[in-house]
Amino acid sequence: MIEICGTGHIYRNPKPHLCARHAWHPTLVVIDQNELIAAFDIGEAVESLDYRTYISRSHDSGQTWDVPLPIFPDNLIQHPTRRTTHISRPKRMSNGELVGFTARFYRDDPEQGIWNPDTTGLVEMDLMVARSPDDGRTWNQPHHIIPPLIGQPFEVCHNIVELSDGRWLAPVSCLRCWDGAAPNGLKVIGMVSADQGVTWASYIDILDDYANGIVHFEQSVVQLADERLLAVGWAFDERSGKTKAVNYAVSNDGETFSTPPRPTGLDGETSKLLALPDGRVVCVYRGIDPPGLCGTIVHLDGDDWRHEEPQVLWQGDRLTKMFGEATATEELRSLKLGCPNLALLPDGDVLVAFWCHEDEVYNIRWVRLGVG
Repeated sequence: MIEICGTGHIYRNPKPHLCARHAWHPTLVVIDQNELIAAFDIGEAVESLDYRTYISRSHDSGQTWDVPLPIFPDNLIQHPTRRTTHISRPKRMSNGELVGFTARFYRDDPEQGIWNPDTTGLVEMDLMVARSPDDGRTWNQPHHIIPPLIGQPFEVCHNIVELSDGRWLAPVSCLRCWDGAAPNGLKVIGMVSADQGVTWASYIDILDDYANGIVHFEQSVVQLADERLLAVGWAFDERSGKTKAVNYAVSNDGETFSTPPRPTGLDGETSKLLALPDGRVVCVYRGIDPPGLCGTIVHLDGDDWRHEEPQVLWQGDRLTKMFGEATATEELRSLKLGCPNLALLPDGDVLVAFWCHEDEVYNIRWVRLGVG
């Protein structure tokens, strides 16, 4: 059972009448008993040339938040000769180090966004790992990743997962190149590092049904109390331009995932998971029916997904989903709610951060949940 304990803003543009500052794609990090970090992206628009990741801190378990600051100084992250923008998804590792899984996008044409509206392809990009010894106050020089699968760009919407056997798993979805090419297909993979992010020599297929025209992205991967891995992803039918399902897959050995992906039965799109110590999982997602930010408690019966009746956690003033009435790029740009991210607080409550559109401004909002 989920109980809604409160909600508020992590960030909202304090002076929208003076300047455009919209926020998207939060990631939560628990630092200690009271301190949390929220990393999220701010820009004039969703693909603007000033788009970048910022960090805000809370010192009272998420009730109030400091003014956000850029996660990286310009001289640390920007390319020396080409215009770039960037995003970073941080995770606090078991050794106390904060590690930011980072994407840098080349913006050589200032008249274009990062997405090609004709092909749904992405601009040229770099993958990097950035490290901070002091919870994101200072950062070492980001380290470039040579991915184990080449030929396509990647969606970076997930932080690195530190597995119990010491490996690092970086879940990414394979995207189209700017010209529309997708030589490896459109699927979710997990890049694997055995040396704490220095090299990424192999990958695991996580969610793949591209042979049937189904694209998976905006994925979430967690390790359960029994050390199995559970993954969910937004399943999108390219042919119809509509959402098909929230799908899932299970790995019992940490090396292979069940295939093909199976439907969860949740009528929604982007979704994220949080594994609880008792073996249950909290799943929060953008719901279609009912609409809004929805949540449920999940447990696996063998490899079968079982969930409680979903609850609406927060609801905006309009339905937001992929209708299949325009190009995928156009409809993605028009969404009004998304990218939930979850953190288990020291007292056992769950904090959820998400972006939402309120009064013509894109904000970062939190909802605190009690999980019975």
